[in-house]
Amino acid sequence: MDLLELPTPMNDHAASPPSEPKAKSCDLSPAMRAKIERNRQRAVMLRQARLANRPSAGEGGGTSAKVAKTVDSGGGFFIEEEEEKQRKVVHQPAPVIKADYLVCDDCDKTFMDSYLSNGFDLAVCDNCRDYEVKHKLVSRTEAKQLYLLKDCDLDQREPVLRFVLRKNPHNPHWGDIKLYLRLQVEKRSLEVWGSEEALEEAKEAREENREVQKQKRFNKKVKELRCAVRRSMWTKGTSAHQHEYSPEELVDEEEDLYRKVCNACGHELTYEKM
Repeated sequence: MDLLELPTPMNDHAASPPSEPKAKSCDLSPAMRAKIERNRQRAVMLRQARLANRPSAGEGGGTSAKVAKTVDSGGGFFIEEEEEKQRKVVHQPAPVIKADYLVCDDCDKTFMDSYLSNGFDLAVCDNCRDYEVKHKLVSRTEAKQLYLLKDCDLDQREPVLRFVLRKNPHNPHWGDIKLYLRLQVEKRSLEVWGSEEALEEAKEAREENREVQKQKRFNKKVKELRCAVRRSMWTKGTSAHQHEYSPEELVDEEEDLYRKVCNACGHELTYEKM
């Protein structure tokens, strides 16, 4: 279809050129109609999606968009102001925790914790701790030698004695040593032996047995030394022994038996004369 050309306006306020006349539907092919319908449906779907994402529209047909304001929650993230207003945070009062205070066995004063209570379950505060005598620490070897305790008495008998580990003072590369509380070790020895008198008697008996065993080992070494000295002084004779017999004696006349005895070694020679 031919279009009518109009002269171009000379000034800025001149009227804009008329739009092109729309093509009649009868001039469109079926493919073009289908494409136009698809585009129209797509535009409707996009418009409905935009309206669904917007806030509710007012009565006059306009939309009142509310821009959400982000607020720092103080917990490391941001939240919207509307959500913060709707959320009601209820702060529960902190629970009241009653502290379990211990009473010192020596001064009868309360305390929270101490070295002896944490390491050996003994209710004694740090101010009353006696490092040198009462609350002295002993090694496992000393506990077994001084109080005649066995491994089962330390590790298996209830309650099991508690200990602390320390580096070996002789060589730090060796294994750690176990240190026990002397007060608890003494109490365990009384449980095993019954009384201090029985413990002292057992110590004396063990000491006597140790002395007897020591004397036996000494006598054995002396005997071995004497035998070694005798073996070093003895020499074997190289010459053959020559018997020197005494005059012959008649032993049995009927059998005609005679006997001679060596004067040096006492060897007897019995023979029969033909």
